[in-house]
Amino acid sequence: MGGKHGKYAYVLREDGWYVKVRVLKSRDEKDPSRYIVVGVKTRKPPLTFPILKIEELPAEVQEQIRRV
Repeated sequence: MGGKHGKYAYVLREDGWYVKVRVLKSRDEKDPSRYIVVGVKTRKPPLTFPILKIEELPAEVQEQIRRV
């Protein structure tokens, strides 16, 4: 299966790794609770998932992603 419903996305970090996050559509884009870090870290994300850049996310979420 893939990311066809948009529930999950991968975030590209500065070091080239991708981290999987859960995206809650019912919340505002700038709300940090919209993104839940799942903790899966990979070099090659699946093609069917959307890719987000870490700069597009709120600061609190960026810190969580960098710690994974």
